[in-house]
Amino acid sequence: MKNIFLVFLAVTSFLGCGNNVQYNDPIPEHESFTLDSKKVNETRVITVWTPPSYKTGKDSFPVLYMPDGGIKEDFPHIANTLAKLIEENSIPPFILVGIENTDRHRDLSGPSEVKEDEQYCPLTDGASDFRSFITEELFSEINNKYRTTDKKGIIGESLSGLFVVETFLQKPESFDFYIAMDPSLWWNDNYLVKNADTFLKNLPSNQTKLWFAGSSVEDIAQHTIKLSETLKNNAPAQLKWKYSNEPNEQHNTIFRATKEKALVWTLND
Repeated sequence: MKNIFLVFLAVTSFLGCGNNVQYNDPIPEHESFTLDSKKVNETRVITVWTPPSYKTGKDSFPVLYMPDGGIKEDFPHIANTLAKLIEENSIPPFILVGIENTDRHRDLSGPSEVKEDEQYCPLTDGASDFRSFITEELFSEINNKYRTTDKKGIIGESLSGLFVVETFLQKPESFDFYIAMDPSLWWNDNYLVKNADTFLKNLPSNQTKLWFAGSSVEDIAQHTIKLSETLKNNAPAQLKWKYSNEPNEQHNTIFRATKEKALVWTLND
């Protein structure tokens, strides 16, 4: 690899999704609360956006979860995009739940046997604990505090995209749909892609959706393209998937460039 990623991670240590451009997104109306987690042994800040019809009715809504979901991270622009698409009737209303980062390199990466990877993220399986926090602690907290349906999904880019794809392949029952932009599938000698055909055999019988995209960055695109080829050959019938090849986008532009079409394709039945 991986000099390009050394630059990315150095530049983006304090940014939500590997984006070295600063945006002044309007902060939407939202609620925040803290959750003491035994799974990650931290108090985590959770930010929630509800669609306009939430306050005016009694309906329950599906939920979109987002790592890199702090107010100073990617929460505002995704919440504003959901609001726009809902107003245009391009998607049904969803609740957005953002998880603010404390140490994203630890939380979003699984184990690695590649010593070189240690310069980017810990080699230990922090993603497993973070996933348990979401599925065993945060899900129930959100369901208790808000009117939710059983339908839920997750969206992420870069390391968050890696977490999304890892969850899809290794714990596919966690969510009904998955969105990953420029996932860092090079991690652990592209272990997830190498073993994707085996993981796909364990998908649950209910329909699952996966949308993912790759930018012009060769060290990412070669693996997202390979994953799409594996899916063409081995995707089970209950998986509905779409790969968006984005050679004109860079790592720091692909999230915003593709978010609307990703949400429209994924959030509609």
